[in-house]
Amino acid sequence: MTPVLSEQQMKDAVSGYRELITSNGGVMVHEENWGLTKLAYPIQKKGTGFYHLFEFTANTDFIKTFELAFRRDERILRYLTVKLDKWGVDYNKRKRNGELRSAAKEAKPAAVPAAAIEVIDDTEL
Repeated sequence: MTPVLSEQQMKDAVSGYRELITSNGGVMVHEENWGLTKLAYPIQKKGTGFYHLFEFTANTDFIKTFELAFRRDERILRYLTVKLDKWGVDYNKRKRNGELRSAAKEAKPAAVPAAAIEVIDDTEL
């Protein structure tokens, strides 16, 4: 969403889309507010935007209605609707439950062997 919105306006827009999903028979699985974030490239001369993630299940006919609402709303800069396969659903569920850790957290710094460390005193050179 556009960054010129106040926090309350952003929350109102999000709750409107949440209501649109649930009123059309959709079920909210997960929702994340990523907040104000730098965009990868300027959109409508704006370098930042509010990001919000909805994960839901709904009838396939609803997606057209959902995307039409996004296109009509001037607060929305960009949107992306993705259908997850069973592996994507499983991955998201495991990620939310904390079963997955990033490789950076799991990697431990390698110990440097004492023989590999050599101190050079350049004062004599």
